[in-house]
Amino acid sequence: MTQSADDMTYGRYLALDPLLSAQHPISGRHDEMLFIIIHQTKELWLKQILFEMEQALELIQNDALVPAYKGFARVSRIQAVMTLSWDVLATMTPADYTRFRNVLGSSSGFQSAQFRQFEFMLGLKDGSHLKHQEQDSAEYQAMHAALNAPSLWDEANRAAARAGLDIPESALERDWTSAYEPSAKVENAWAEVYRDTERWWELYQLAEKLVDMDDAMASWRHKHVVTVERVIGGKRGTGGTAGVPYLQSTLGKRAFPELWTLRTQL
Repeated sequence: MTQSADDMTYGRYLALDPLLSAQHPISGRHDEMLFIIIHQTKELWLKQILFEMEQALELIQNDALVPAYKGFARVSRIQAVMTLSWDVLATMTPADYTRFRNVLGSSSGFQSAQFRQFEFMLGLKDGSHLKHQEQDSAEYQAMHAALNAPSLWDEANRAAARAGLDIPESALERDWTSAYEPSAKVENAWAEVYRDTERWWELYQLAEKLVDMDDAMASWRHKHVVTVERVIGGKRGTGGTAGVPYLQSTLGKRAFPELWTLRTQL
């Protein structure tokens, strides 16, 4: 039944009853509520990020680069908010976390389908993450679709080629499920954009929006490592993950590698 505008309330519009009833601490320990809310909030922000990314990808596919900027700017700001949330989680001491860690069982943020979908959409493809989702689940299907589709970097290169840049065919048609391999020719093409920004203004602004997101992702990963090390030290993560060593191994990941390496040319 559709709610009329006259009967609408703040709580009904935001569905606050189910939203605020979705926290179910198991341990009885005070700090578990913070742990749950931090992670639920991140999943809500990831939902918004994916919503923005889907529209922005469609705009780039249609060479509407300027309208896409807004979505990318919004995503990078959401990423900044998510990074700041680690500071809130860091108010939980190792002693606090240890008191309820056992109730997490095999669950782990490593299993976040939305985060992996975001990585896939950016261009950081690793199909092994699909094994953490049930094959007939909506999460699996969403990740699978993102894995098999051109990423944001793939679409940016295609848009650059349509605009007249010399992008190699190997970057325009490839196995989308494979991790992207940096190309000197792609780097040279985008370096041309940076050398003549007036001629390539729309692509130049697009490139900087992409760097903003890559930069924000690097900040997120760094703060994640520091927070986890602060709370659990060198112990293994829940779900059997390696913990801090694994997180440290992700710090060098870049979704748009040539946009970083071309700077050495300028």
